[in-house]
Amino acid sequence: MAADRALDDKPIVLFDGVCNLCNGSVLFIIKRDPHAKLRFASLQSEYGAEQMRRFKLPPSALNSVLLIKNGHLFKKSNAVLEIARMLNGLWPGMYAFKIVPLVIRDFIYDWIAKNRYCWFGKKEECMIPTPEMKARFVN
Repeated sequence: MAADRALDDKPIVLFDGVCNLCNGSVLFIIKRDPHAKLRFASLQSEYGAEQMRRFKLPPSALNSVLLIKNGHLFKKSNAVLEIARMLNGLWPGMYAFKIVPLVIRDFIYDWIAKNRYCWFGKKEECMIPTPEMKARFVN
């Protein structure tokens, strides 16, 4: 549990490690998070599996980006908007979409998630971070 608290000090983005869209999103976030406020782990990693058990998430949650921030879990569009809020530039302005009802935001999110492999492709295995990025990833 002490390790969980230490990791919870910085928000952690959990993502589908074999999804090209998800991997591209992680690289996008890293470029816009120069102060390394966010850390990352694939949902397929040991840490990702532990968090899915911790928050009692079904295997179908592998199709969602998740954000763990201050011990709280954000899913789908809520996770995306919370992540945008922490980035540099104009990206925090996306948080204004929070006024759109969750059912509509998550419908759009689910539609993209359902088609992500078809539109963007899929890797055979999780991405391996470069040595420079490795410190931002949790195993």
